[in-house]
Amino acid sequence: MKSLLSLFAIFLFPALFPVVSNAQSLRVTSIDPPNWYAQLPKPMLLVHGEGLSGATFTLSDLALTIDSTVISANGHYAQLWLSTSPAQPETIHIYAQHGAEHVDTPYTFAARRTDGMAGFSSRDVMYLVMTDRFADGDLANDGPNANLKAEAPDAVADRAKARGWHGGDLRGVQQHLDYLQQLGVTTLWITPVYENHEESSYHGYGATNLYRVDEHYGTLADLQSLAAELHRRGMKLALDTVPNHVGPANPWLADEPAPNWFHGTGAQHLNGETNFRALIDPHAPDRDRVGTLQGWFGNTLPDMDTDDPAVAKYLRQNAEWWIEQTGADALRIDTFPYVNREFWNAFNGELATLYPHLTEVGEVFNSDPIITSSFAGGVTRAGTDTRLYTPFDFPTYFALRDVFTKGAPMSKLADVLSQDALYPHPERLVPFFGNHDTSRFATAATAPGYEALAFAYILTTRGMPQIYSGDELALKGGDDPDNRHDFPGGFPGQSGNAFIAAGRTPEQREMFTWVSTLTHLRSQSPALQCGTEEVLSSNAETIVYLRSYVAGAAGGGCTDIPHGTTSQRVLVALHRDKAAALDVPLANTGAASCSLQQALLATPGSRASSAGTDLHLQLVPGAVLVVPCQ
Repeated sequence: MKSLLSLFAIFLFPALFPVVSNAQSLRVTSIDPPNWYAQLPKPMLLVHGEGLSGATFTLSDLALTIDSTVISANGHYAQLWLSTSPAQPETIHIYAQHGAEHVDTPYTFAARRTDGMAGFSSRDVMYLVMTDRFADGDLANDGPNANLKAEAPDAVADRAKARGWHGGDLRGVQQHLDYLQQLGVTTLWITPVYENHEESSYHGYGATNLYRVDEHYGTLADLQSLAAELHRRGMKLALDTVPNHVGPANPWLADEPAPNWFHGTGAQHLNGETNFRALIDPHAPDRDRVGTLQGWFGNTLPDMDTDDPAVAKYLRQNAEWWIEQTGADALRIDTFPYVNREFWNAFNGELATLYPHLTEVGEVFNSDPIITSSFAGGVTRAGTDTRLYTPFDFPTYFALRDVFTKGAPMSKLADVLSQDALYPHPERLVPFFGNHDTSRFATAATAPGYEALAFAYILTTRGMPQIYSGDELALKGGDDPDNRHDFPGGFPGQSGNAFIAAGRTPEQREMFTWVSTLTHLRSQSPALQCGTEEVLSSNAETIVYLRSYVAGAAGGGCTDIPHGTTSQRVLVALHRDKAAALDVPLANTGAASCSLQQALLATPGSRASSAGTDLHLQLVPGAVLVVPCQ
C-alpha cells in the first residue's frame, strides 16, 4: 500500500522526486546508519558526500518527514533528523536536490530482530577474547592490510611485531567454541569489531569507521555467523562498544561532521586525565573534572563530544544497530567514567526500553568501591543515574593482586565484600583477576599455586566471573603488549595446540583441568551461582564464606534459575600459606546448625568438620575446600 502511495505521490508531485542525473558536484557516498529498523526510535541519518551545501532532502514515503536538516559548512555532511521510523519494514528513497542536480539513494528500514538479547547473569561465566590474538580461521585475510595469505612474508613479519596485526579473526573464534564450552564458558566477550585502519590498532579500540567490521576480523556475515552459533549452543555474545573515543586515523579528525563532534581538535585539545574521585566529589570544581571528561585518552584518541545531541544520538544508534545486526546479548562498555553521566542515562535508558533483557558491564578501572559503585545503575549520590547494569569488580581485581602479588592479607578480599552495600546490586558484579590491560596473573603472582587460588575465589564468590583468554592455561606475560601473545594453537607455525588436551603442556593441562573443574562445580550449584554471601572468617592467610541460595527468595544473583531448583548452602574455605588449623564459630551465622556433607572439592590433606557450634578446618598450603551443608 505504501509503495502505491509513493508512486501516486511521484505522479502528482514530480518536482519532489526528480530523476537522478550524472552531475558530479552533488554526491552521496554513505549514510550512517547504513540501514535502520522499523519501530525503533526515529533516526538521525548522517549523510556523507560532496556538494551538500544548499541541498534539500525529501523522502519517497510521505508518511515519513524530515524534521530538520543540518549541513556542515563544507557540504560534506548532512544530518537528517526524521520525524519517525516506519511501523513496517520498507525500502524508501532519499532524494537530494541542489538546483538542477539530483541524487537518489535507496534506504532500508529492516524488520527488528526477535532473537538473542538475553543478557548475562551471575549464572554465567564470561570469557574475554582479543580477536586478533586468538585464532586465525581465515588464512587469506592476514597481513597489514588484511589482503595476504598467512604464509606471505609481510603477514609473517607483521605477526612477529608485538603491536602488529597477527591474523586472528571471527572465523577463528567460531571454530573453537567447543574449547570454550569444555572450559565452562557461557558468555563470550570479544574486543571491538569496528574497522581500525591503522598499523597498530589490532586491538579494535581505535575505530576509523563505527559501522564496518574490520577486514582483519572478517565480515559482518562472519560476526553474524558467530553470534548465531553461540546462540545455537545456548551461549551469549557480549560486544565491546567504545562511545568515548575513536582512533587517531579516523577521517572525522580531518573532516568533522559538525563543529562539536569532538572535544577539541587534533592540533588543540586537552590531554586525558584520570581523576575519578573528582567526578564523584560534589565539592570538586569543574577544573578537576574536565581533563577526565573531555581530554583525549593517552593524548592521542579523539574524544567524542557526548554533550552534543547529534553525537549522543549517533552513538546510541550505533549500539542499537550492532545489537540488531547480531542479536548481541550484552555490551561491554569501554572507558565508562570518561563520558558524562547524562549521556549514559539516555544511552542505557534507551537500551533498557528497547531490549529489556540486554545487560551492560562498564569499565571503571579503580580500586575503591566507593568510586566504582558510584557508576552503577541506581546510584545517584554522584549525580545523574547512569542506568548501567553493572560495573566490573575492579576492587576485587586489585585486592586479588595485592593478596597474591604483594603479600597483603587474605582478609583484604573480605574488606572488599564488606562494602557491597554501596551497590544496589552487588550480585551483578563481574569479578576477575586479569584482562587485556593488565599483566598476566601467572607472571605477577609471587608463588606457585596462587593463580589456582585466585581462580577458586572468582569462581565461588558472588557475581559473574570473567576469565581472560589464556589465563586458564597459566600463560605468562608482563604489561601490554607482553600480555597479548597469540593463543597457543591458533596460528600457523606454532609448536603446540592448547585447544586440544593432547597439545597442552603439563602446566597448561593442569590449569585447564582446575578451571574447568571449578566452572563445572559452579554450574551445578545454585548457591555458587546465585546465593547470597556471608564472610564467616578472614585473617592473613584464610578466608571462609558461606554461599546460600533459598529457592524462591529474592536477593540472589539470578532471575533465570531453573524451576524446581532446591535451596542450598555451600561453605568455601581458601587458604594461602603454611598448614593451619582454624576454628570458626557458627552461632548466629547462616551456617548455624549446619550439617556438613561430602566435600564437592577439597585439596588433598584439607578437611572440614563440625564440633558443636564451631567449624573446624584443617588446611594445607594452597587449600581449597568447597563443602555443602544442610
